[in-house]
Amino acid sequence: MVTKISTAEARKNFADIVNKVAYGKESIVLTRRGQEVAALISIDELELLQQIEDYIDIEDAKKALQDPGENIPAEEVWKQLGL
Repeated sequence: MVTKISTAEARKNFADIVNKVAYGKESIVLTRRGQEVAALISIDELELLQQIEDYIDIEDAKKALQDPGENIPAEEVWKQLGL
């Protein structure tokens, strides 16, 4: 279960909240006027999310490489992207 805390409460108890996230491995959702606006997660969870994202990117790249589509020079792609 995720703990929800208002941003006002988070400001008052910042050190305790950081400790809960860092050492208690709790995820905390910050709310403002009842709306969820941000989340605090442990560094371990962040690293896991980044690994998952990297894995998905690699799988997408593998699929793209298998597609026999037309080759476009990098300069043309950069031009299309405005780079």
